[in-house]
Amino acid sequence: MGQPLNASRDFHSGFLNRLAKVLGNNGKVSAMAFTDQLPLAMQGQAHIANTALRNVSKANVDQRQRELIMQMYANTNLSQAVKDGFAMRDEVAREMAEEMNSANRNAISTKGFELEAQRIAKLMRDKYALGFIDVGGWDTHVNQGGATGTLAVKFEELGRGLAAYRTEMGSAWRNTTVVVISEFGRTFRENGKRGTDHGHGTVYWVLGGGIKGGQIVGEQIALEAGKLFQNRDYPVLNEYRAVLGGLFSRLYGLNAGQVEQVFAGVKARDLALL
Repeated sequence: MGQPLNASRDFHSGFLNRLAKVLGNNGKVSAMAFTDQLPLAMQGQAHIANTALRNVSKANVDQRQRELIMQMYANTNLSQAVKDGFAMRDEVAREMAEEMNSANRNAISTKGFELEAQRIAKLMRDKYALGFIDVGGWDTHVNQGGATGTLAVKFEELGRGLAAYRTEMGSAWRNTTVVVISEFGRTFRENGKRGTDHGHGTVYWVLGGGIKGGQIVGEQIALEAGKLFQNRDYPVLNEYRAVLGGLFSRLYGLNAGQVEQVFAGVKARDLALL
């Protein structure tokens, strides 16, 4: 949610929603979560829709259910939001119709995140300025593997999806920035089941046509046993809100006051990635 640790939490105010509001998206669906449920990071005052694209040919609400839902909210303050939500889903279905027809002719044979990333890119190119997708399956507590194995396979799938997204964006990639983050890291020390448990320090990936890539930035320390947190974790060295605040400032030209609206009490840190 990107809120101060020493203050009360508002679980209906995510940092991406606050960013959307600062950017002027309140009341306009120019941000999208490509998920079954709206993630915490995108919940809040700004109007943000969500819909997953894994099975776009399968409607999770039929026409009868749709009419009942609209009748249920007909005379409430949510009536327009419900109408807008169904209209958005119809629009996404139309956008995906061409891709589905191509897939039926074997034009697309990939599965999982790679195919989903292609679909997301089709919508992000022209319609949405801010998007969110989650990719699960990272709890490698058992038989994690190294250069090969469970984790290596997950990284390969993730990498293929990101590459597919970049390709599908085409010329729009030069104005695109992708941030890959995890809500927690993994321990450096292996557990008794040849896996790793939830840890503290982790890394973020930043990709895009305008990114100064090929480098590791931010505070770093040598990986030595004496410097591990609780003798098992890489310590947290960089305030993620400050890092993202600096990136948002570069991307959108936010001033200090606007960054404060997104990450209260945090001074943006510019790592000059753009």
